[in-house]
Amino acid sequence: MSTLRIGTRGSALALWQARTVASLLAARGVATEIVTYKTSGDRLQDAPLTEVGTKGLFVKELEDALLHGAIDLAVHSAKDMSVTLPDGLAIAAVLPREDARDALVLPRLRQGSGGQAGVPQTMDLASATAALGGAPSIGTSSIRRSAQLRALWPDARFGAVRGNVDTRLRKLDTREFDALVLAAAGLKRLGHADRITVALEIAQCVPAPCQGIVAIETRSDAPEAIRAVNDPAADVSFRAERALVAALGGGCQLPLGAIAIPRGASLEMEAVVVSPDGTRRVRGTAVGDSGRPEELGRQLAAALARDGAIAILDEVR
Repeated sequence: MSTLRIGTRGSALALWQARTVASLLAARGVATEIVTYKTSGDRLQDAPLTEVGTKGLFVKELEDALLHGAIDLAVHSAKDMSVTLPDGLAIAAVLPREDARDALVLPRLRQGSGGQAGVPQTMDLASATAALGGAPSIGTSSIRRSAQLRALWPDARFGAVRGNVDTRLRKLDTREFDALVLAAAGLKRLGHADRITVALEIAQCVPAPCQGIVAIETRSDAPEAIRAVNDPAADVSFRAERALVAALGGGCQLPLGAIAIPRGASLEMEAVVVSPDGTRRVRGTAVGDSGRPEELGRQLAAALARDGAIAILDEVR
């Protein structure tokens, strides 16, 4: 097999993902080279995602390169992908899912008096809430996060923050914000697990569909070596969550959270739709056969729709 060209964005997290795929393929005797691209999302760092949207924002250039034969596979954060792929492209594999939860991150704590360390970075939710104080400024570019987290911090001011993980952490540590909410997966993959103050439980903030999953996109005739790196458990979750999003009409920057968790032969799924101001909330759960994940995703989407989720999503769209 000739050397396979892996397309990726150039951020530290995107390169971590691409190098991980390269290592998996190398273990199967497949040579690769990494080709970096700057996407529309990378060029619009100063614009809030709520204004520019996210449909194709971080993947279009990579998909165009695939379609034109400039690369053989593209590696994405699965949550950035549209549920409808361009004709001729397919998802060949997904990697094992990292921690799907969202994480509250407080600024690095300064040393206490006399050289003693300050309060530990990791806290429980009550302690972190006390540390935030009244009306904290919380950085997140996700309407899904801010909509859900208004229930925890009703007096908080949520502000858009863009840039890669390191850039966002620098903004936090220079006190542009009192806290950030980031994906735990990205922090852990980049060696920043120690920055997680509180890993928010799913009951507190349902993650974005496919958060923590890395997807490998190819042309429809992908080599079997690429398909061989697929993780079955992550694949089941990926398919269920994308089916739910598709059934609810898709769209960019929606206040929609969903997660499917395999439990042996069963698949447990939870999803929520919240109005941007946090005042209306439609939440549902479902359990089904892990062998039919799309069916479960559509079933839960139908239940959410019956309870009023479509009205909320249409207002946002």
